[in-house]
Amino acid sequence: MGKISPVSAKYIIYAAIQIDGIVERPDVIGAIFGQTEGLLGNELELRELQRSGRIGRIEVNLEVKQGKTTGEIIIPSSLDKAETAIIAAALETIQKIGPCDSSVKIEKMEDVRISKRTFVLERAKALLKDLSTALPDSQDITNEVSDSVRIEGVVEYGKDRLPAGPELETSNDIILVEGRADVINLLRCGIKNCIGIGGTNIPESIKELCNERTVTIFVDGDHGGDLIVKELSNLVKIDFVAKAPDGKEVEELANKEVFKALRSKVPFVPAKKIEYKKFERNFKTEQRPERKIFTKKIPNIDKLKDMLNELVGTKGASLLDKNLNLLGKVPVTELVTAIKGLRTGIYVILVDGLITRDMVYNAERARVKYMLGTDSEVSRARVTIVTSKDLE
Repeated sequence: MGKISPVSAKYIIYAAIQIDGIVERPDVIGAIFGQTEGLLGNELELRELQRSGRIGRIEVNLEVKQGKTTGEIIIPSSLDKAETAIIAAALETIQKIGPCDSSVKIEKMEDVRISKRTFVLERAKALLKDLSTALPDSQDITNEVSDSVRIEGVVEYGKDRLPAGPELETSNDIILVEGRADVINLLRCGIKNCIGIGGTNIPESIKELCNERTVTIFVDGDHGGDLIVKELSNLVKIDFVAKAPDGKEVEELANKEVFKALRSKVPFVPAKKIEYKKFERNFKTEQRPERKIFTKKIPNIDKLKDMLNELVGTKGASLLDKNLNLLGKVPVTELVTAIKGLRTGIYVILVDGLITRDMVYNAERARVKYMLGTDSEVSRARVTIVTSKDLE
């Protein structure tokens, strides 16, 4: 039989075999040739393919335990991908080896060239690392080294150790991005006044930093990026918004795309302010009287005061039904979304923090009766608003 050189093999078929009995290696090889003979036509006849060197030596490794045989079949191939897959599938038609029932299952088809390329890349990296005395003569290698220097410039900011550029604390303008990968990409472009906030749970140190600087938020070019802008606008001061091209993420942008997006930044206009103007125009109400009068009308005010006290320090909000049963607890930043999700059935909302216009507007639409919070920036509303001062 002909052999195929390991150098010329493009693919390797790995198959697992199980036999209900004791057989030997020649029995398995004989079954492979015998039971696939005539199955695939003359061009894919295994014996002919092996004689011509397009299929290599078939390796069979067997192990006998408790009267049964298991093992592995390995077949190298220099055929193309489709033809190799056909040969592999044909092996699974083998049901008998000698007098014993058997089954063959293809475990994988390995592309030898991918393994070789992986070896070449890893070996090349090792050689390049050892080559410390010679200057690189490739522009790509130069760029890679420059990038690594910039990546090493990532610093950690605050007790939360957020990834940031080395010029964050000294720059009057700062750029907020979502995560570490975004920071690294901006550093590759030479932008060193950035910080990755890692979500909407922003520590006080970042809020203070944003209050003192001109802030640009740079987000991905998808709906998720829009949501991040909306959520962060309730937590930090935002001056400008920059977006990646549609469908792209900040971390994958090329140098030109990063600078184009930042040049195209626009002043941030809070959507909720525009929305609330409509609310005030459509739902004009008379000036509310002294709030303490309303506390007398709220059912079981003592229970509500206790529940509000339990919320203190959690930055959360509780939604109650008409019987003051808890419908759910959410972070304050997700309260508006929760109101929109429930739509009806909410009677009282307790807030550990400021009751904002956006909250009131959506509570009004959901026909909420009472809102209790630390303080409120709203003086007119159909919702009865009670603050901690009113409860004193």
